[in-house]
Amino acid sequence: MANEKIGETNMESNERLQKVMANAGVASRRASEKMILDGKVSVNGKVIKELGTKVSSNDIVVVAGKTLDTEKKVYFLFYKPRGVITAVSDDKGRKVVTDYFKNIEQRIYPVGRLDYDTSGLLLMTNDGDLANKLMHPKNKVDKTYVAKVSGIPENEDFKKLRLGVMIEGKKTAPAKARLLSADQKKKKALVSLVIHEGRYHQVKKMFDAIGHPVEKLKRETYGFLTLDGLTSGDYRELTHDEVLRLKSK
Repeated sequence: MANEKIGETNMESNERLQKVMANAGVASRRASEKMILDGKVSVNGKVIKELGTKVSSNDIVVVAGKTLDTEKKVYFLFYKPRGVITAVSDDKGRKVVTDYFKNIEQRIYPVGRLDYDTSGLLLMTNDGDLANKLMHPKNKVDKTYVAKVSGIPENEDFKKLRLGVMIEGKKTAPAKARLLSADQKKKKALVSLVIHEGRYHQVKKMFDAIGHPVEKLKRETYGFLTLDGLTSGDYRELTHDEVLRLKSK
């Protein structure tokens, strides 16, 4: 089908067509050259038979009836503020995470989600394969949350969190939980919770299950990634090594 996509490549602007095809995994460069000479490749609807043709990420390349994904893949670590929706648009006009990426040409989207009133680390990318891989339950990416909760959990409460609690008829996976600080006067506590699941409102529901509702929540780590050096609303591009580590999970 003409709209089926194949491959992906982090191409720079104006690269030779056969190189783009090879980088996307279509075929070797020599085999790609033969496909071009055989009239099996079109750019923006025009069949190309010249090997010197150059294309950019804005061009639509179709190889044997399948569209080549030529958009450069980008990866960002974003410190999501509270009061921002984890979405690319909102029909009610509320602020969304992509509002912070106005100067980014690529059509990026969040990996997973953070609640409207939750702040912290969120990955943004246009790499659908990596996003799906990271969100798949089998990959078990550890995520660290710091929660301000009502009341002060006791050792027995932490034991329940570590062993798993029942949420809507299903037990959560074992977690790491510890007390960071306690305010005896205000009856509030800061608690660290590390989980690898991503069920809807999971952290809040886990604390509800032990009788200590969340008042404020922040995600501080995602796997090996942290918020170091960023303030709320900031983002940075992931390094090449960081992307490779994520892909190797």
